[in-house]
Amino acid sequence: MGRETLEKLIEELGNFKQLKLENIPDIDLYMDQVTTFIEDKLGYLKRDKKDRTITKTMINNYTKAGILMPPEKKKYSRQHMILIILIYYLKQILSIGDIQSLFSPIVDSIMSGQYDEENLNNIYKTFLKIEDSQVKTFVEDFESKIEKQNILDGGCDNFGENSGEKLDELIVIVIMLVVKANIEKRMAEKIIDNFFKK
Repeated sequence: MGRETLEKLIEELGNFKQLKLENIPDIDLYMDQVTTFIEDKLGYLKRDKKDRTITKTMINNYTKAGILMPPEKKKYSRQHMILIILIYYLKQILSIGDIQSLFSPIVDSIMSGQYDEENLNNIYKTFLKIEDSQVKTFVEDFESKIEKQNILDGGCDNFGENSGEKLDELIVIVIMLVVKANIEKRMAEKIIDNFFKK
């Protein structure tokens, strides 16, 4: 049970679906269409099925915070959609304040008509390449670490069945993942603090 579950979780992580730029509508959408589209394309990333990926309130709050341009005639462009998708990913780790520092120069430039739309497209394409590469690297690295911990090979089929030692190993794995994520989060925050804070 435990071994199969861990292997399945690793496989699920490696088999993620990317939302390619060409699959983001290049026509203006109303708010309901935006939330439906994001829910449909990114809903699989939710931890709890009852959660909403994006809501109207979130989009309105992003606009108030200056990390999203106001809609034009109540419609949202592909640029809006790209920013909403990137915000969704970034807010898993960064505060809204940090995202505001990161995106407000882009939003200000778009609103003043001085931003080349292709730049945002390129940021999004680069994000997809990084995500694809990092997921593959992570899966390989994680499987290697798990094998060293003897979790997948060492008779771990009894997780939760008075298997204190195996549960301890799982706790260590969770700590390892959180420590790595925390170090990377701190570095991202340092870059924002040094280059994006006004």
